[in-house]
Amino acid sequence: MFECDYINNSKPYKKFYMIYENALLHNQTSVEVVAISSFDKISKEVESRYVNLKYIFDEEWIFFSNYNSNKARNFKEHDQISALFYWEKINTQIRIKAKISKSSDKISDKHFKKRSFSKNVLSISSMQSEIIDSYDNVVNNYNIMLEKLKDKKYLLKRPQYWGGYSFVPYYFEFWEGDDNRLNKREIFSKKNTSWQRKILQP
Repeated sequence: MFECDYINNSKPYKKFYMIYENALLHNQTSVEVVAISSFDKISKEVESRYVNLKYIFDEEWIFFSNYNSNKARNFKEHDQISALFYWEKINTQIRIKAKISKSSDKISDKHFKKRSFSKNVLSISSMQSEIIDSYDNVVNNYNIMLEKLKDKKYLLKRPQYWGGYSFVPYYFEFWEGDDNRLNKREIFSKKNTSWQRKILQP
């Protein structure tokens, strides 16, 4: 699950929350998991990965990562992404197009303080996406940092190379599957400050 601090009142957000609540009622697991796709300008390739959505604050959808990772470079070079949820318990997928940027330091600091000590140590010890000789080195680095910081558990500060990413949607597609392929597809596109609704054929 993720946290909603302020519920946006626009139609696509209302529909999203309604479907989200339905997924929870049907015991959907990993409901916060979302696939994020970005464009790498160097390789000219699209890259995707799953992340855990942590918050929706009004129009900001927030997850956390290392700011030196490959995806961070993608976001800096090309600030448009797509996001995809799929909840199999209700056979529904939600496609989103959005602009992405770093979250505020206030959001990142607040979330860092809420995380477990062990997770925060990993965020400090891991240079995400960097090539390393073996997985054993990852574990060794983590254990060394864990020992080093164990007496500073309550004084730990967020490293500047780790924090939140906020994406702001400008397009939603809600797809509801049907056994006979009569799938429902409803889209919302943002024009200036208003949302336009359309229905697509399956």
